Amino acid sequence: MKKLSPLLLCVFFLSTLHGEEKSAPEIFSIGTVAQAKKNNKRKWSMRLTKKDHLPEDALAEESSCYLEGYIQALIDANYYENYVIVSVDEDHVVYLFNLPSDERIKNSIISFVEDLPGIKKVVVKKIDKNKAKKITADRHNFHLFGVWFPETTVLFEPLIANPRDPVYSIAYRWGDQVIANNQIAISLGDIFPIYRFFDVFGGDLQIDIGACMWADFNMSPAVQTNNEWAELVTTDYILSIPISYSIGIHSFRLRAYHISSHLGDEFMVNNPDVLRVNPSFEAIDFFWSIQYKDAMRIYFGPGVIVNDDISYPMGNFYVEYGLEFRPFTHKYKHPRLYGNPFFALDCQNWDINNYNPSLTVQIGYEWSKLERAGRNVRIFFEYHNGFSEGQFFTLNTDYWAIRGAWGF
Repeated sequence: MKKLSPLLLCVFFLSTLHGEEKSAPEIFSIGTVAQAKKNNKRKWSMRLTKKDHLPEDALAEESSCYLEGYIQALIDANYYENYVIVSVDEDHVVYLFNLPSDERIKNSIISFVEDLPGIKKVVVKKIDKNKAKKITADRHNFHLFGVWFPETTVLFEPLIANPRDPVYSIAYRWGDQVIANNQIAISLGDIFPIYRFFDVFGGDLQIDIGACMWADFNMSPAVQTNNEWAELVTTDYILSIPISYSIGIHSFRLRAYHISSHLGDEFMVNNPDVLRVNPSFEAIDFFWSIQYKDAMRIYFGPGVIVNDDISYPMGNFYVEYGLEFRPFTHKYKHPRLYGNPFFALDCQNWDINNYNPSLTVQIGYEWSKLERAGRNVRIFFEYHNGFSEGQFFTLNTDYWAIRGAWGF
């Protein structure tokens, strides 16, 4: 028997989709739904997608076996590194096993399932050996030690109001008396999760790499050599190795990092009387963060400078503390995003500045694909009062900014 050509196979498949007598079966309820006026039939796309693409009654009549597989696929697609196990009984009650110990991520997964149409109840249960053998057959291995390159989120969330936390951002600043009154500030950086260990004393342990570059541009330089309309004033770099641990509402971060600062070429040419020094140092800090009922987060941490350049001694210690407040989460059904208004405050006291406070305040709005997890887009107003940056770290300043950012 001769093989059918690929072209004939495609024609045959398309004819079954569009023919009146051989329309696609309605069992494929995974994906977006469009009301097809022709033949008054629903047509389902076969693309695995998020829960809110479905109509309200889409899952109400499905079997428990179908629901179990569908919900498991959604969780695996969006929270794959957590290895959550789903079981659904005949009354459409969903049982979730092996949820992460991090309260924030756990609540995000529970909310994800609760939003599904046709789900009557979500129950979180600890898995016993007999249940584990029954549910995990041909699924996940419960004896995994960890996972490489987790992407959904980090165990210790970044301190978003810290001016030197890795993030992608761009800002317009005004009022700065040290760098420039009319200024563009950019940063290019991220936290790169490397490996997450499961069930370490009841919690999870993760090793990351953090890296970022910050650059400040004076948009109205007093000297405009060769008609240059922007002057690079300073560029800072950081490389860090954070080790994070999370259990319940508590998360911790031990971090070793190197940071250095460099004056821009245009600034040095236009200001030949400014002596360049080298504010480069290595430090270790330890932070403790508490997440209270999803809305409020507080954190505190001390740091010690273990090495600095002789041209710019940084002192021995610093402390940093702050809070982040997200009063509620709004679900946008059509853009399929979650939105949160937020308020963040960060305060630092450094030995080099006689422990006088340097305060940064942010207020704005953020959007994310997953509720309380993953990377966010943020747009916010920012106010800073305290000390400047780079080799101007000991000079007092204050400024306002409007900033857009992308990161955890």
